[in-house]
Amino acid sequence: MNVHEYQAKALLHEFGVPVPEGHLATTPEEAEKAARSLGTPVVVVKAQVHAGGRGKAGGVKVVKSPGEAKQAASEILGMTLHTPQTPPEGKLVRKVYVEAGSSIADELYLAVLFDRAVEKFALVASTEGGMEIEEVAERTPEKILTVHVDPNEGLQDHQARGLGFDLGLPGDQVGRFVSFVRGLFDLFLARDCSQVEINPLVVTETGEILALDGKINFDDNALYRHPDVVAMRDPEEEDVRERAAQEIDLAYVGLDGNIGCMVNGAGLAMATLDMIHHCGGSPANFLDAGGGADKEKVKEAFKLILRDPNVEAILVNIFGGIVRCDLIAEGVVAAAQELGVEVPLVVRLQGTMSVEGRAILADSGLNITPAETLADAGQMAVAAVDKGSK
Repeated sequence: MNVHEYQAKALLHEFGVPVPEGHLATTPEEAEKAARSLGTPVVVVKAQVHAGGRGKAGGVKVVKSPGEAKQAASEILGMTLHTPQTPPEGKLVRKVYVEAGSSIADELYLAVLFDRAVEKFALVASTEGGMEIEEVAERTPEKILTVHVDPNEGLQDHQARGLGFDLGLPGDQVGRFVSFVRGLFDLFLARDCSQVEINPLVVTETGEILALDGKINFDDNALYRHPDVVAMRDPEEEDVRERAAQEIDLAYVGLDGNIGCMVNGAGLAMATLDMIHHCGGSPANFLDAGGGADKEKVKEAFKLILRDPNVEAILVNIFGGIVRCDLIAEGVVAAAQELGVEVPLVVRLQGTMSVEGRAILADSGLNITPAETLADAGQMAVAAVDKGSK
């Protein structure tokens, strides 16, 4: 789960991480009032969407008066923002954050996450703040600094101090940096975050250290412990298909391809996506129907897949371990008939009652292409799309 910048900064402030003062606005008039209340010579009007790269896309404007803040808000509110992190159709801006301007002397990058490769927390920092960290890692990897924190020992002050000196901070600022990192780390643990990212972390001309931007991701599996975090969810920022999938306990992630996928098991689903790519195709989604998928879940899964207008073929890949393949086959047939599935349908069934399941598909009278292996399924799905486009 993600939250908006203004929500992230409220959490940062709660844990003692310095942030500029700011106010949320949903109308140009509210933005003008917010700018006036800040009383600073410079304010920044920022689009609030779940995506980075807002500044380059025109979603961040620096202004010097309440009147200019009103004008900037009128230009940003209602715009469709397109950045590398938005879906192809972009994101509609419904609110802005009006924030006090800062006199920036330097920009840094800082994040807290969990490094599964070494089973430790990681502080990731760079002197290249304000840039996309992926670009920094690709072009100048030597500028990425990483400090691992043992979960059994927790963050030690000397680790934060060492990182501060490595970033080139003078001694009088390192103490502030240690407090900043401590607050960030405490927030990460207390709210079960999967990532807390500050980009940029700025050093002002007066030596203050501020989180000029904040991005927080939360572990969905731990949300039951944090109703306050759940209350921050903005459904309008989420994919409608992913939201519908959550309501019926299906794991769904929308992608930008044209082959819809319905699979049981996350590992098998990832392998299916990889096979589609290997065969020259592009998956339209990740969909894990779960090990206990039944007839009703199959129908709901088809509904989700078919909500995507880009889907030109559907690949069903089921391994019958807990679930019986004959019951899945009945669900596929029922869903295809009830929903009027018109796109090519490739189905691979292996495992418990798979022979019976394949017989049900063959006797259905529907245009269903059976597949024996995953490679066969991938090739058939890609071929079906290619044939349809000719």
